[in-house]
Amino acid sequence: METPLMAVVRIRGRIGVKPDIRNTLEMLHLRRKFWATLIPLTDSYRGMLHKVKDYSTYGEVDRDTLIALLRERGELREGGKLSDEWLSANSEFSSVEELADALLTRRIYFHKLEWIKPYFRLHPPEGGFKRTTKRAWNDGGELGYRGKEINTLLRRMV
Repeated sequence: METPLMAVVRIRGRIGVKPDIRNTLEMLHLRRKFWATLIPLTDSYRGMLHKVKDYSTYGEVDRDTLIALLRERGELREGGKLSDEWLSANSEFSSVEELADALLTRRIYFHKLEWIKPYFRLHPPEGGFKRTTKRAWNDGGELGYRGKEINTLLRRMV
């Protein structure tokens, strides 16, 4: 069984967060509101997602959304934006699409790439949140697991 690639977006802020939850959010590289990251859904990450479910939302990311995220919001550690030209000159990938395919097929893990920042700084969603940010997705809110619907939220935030 192949583990899906999950996109995790922090929705709630930094005030009043319990220390163990704050540490878990930092391990996921989600230090601020509207930051996102990509993780494989392994057992250890599943436990981390369960711990931060009241501060973030997550779901399976698709190829088109992943390409848009990398192209628009991917940042290099030494400064600058991720581009096809930079990738072909400095990595084993020739384009953003090739990098996205490698991430989706688990040939490479996002957090193990030394040359890209392990998070994406996003805008607040265009048009605002449609539900409350204090309740779970299943309960009429924006938090927690939302499956494929994460792609529509990410596209509004890129």
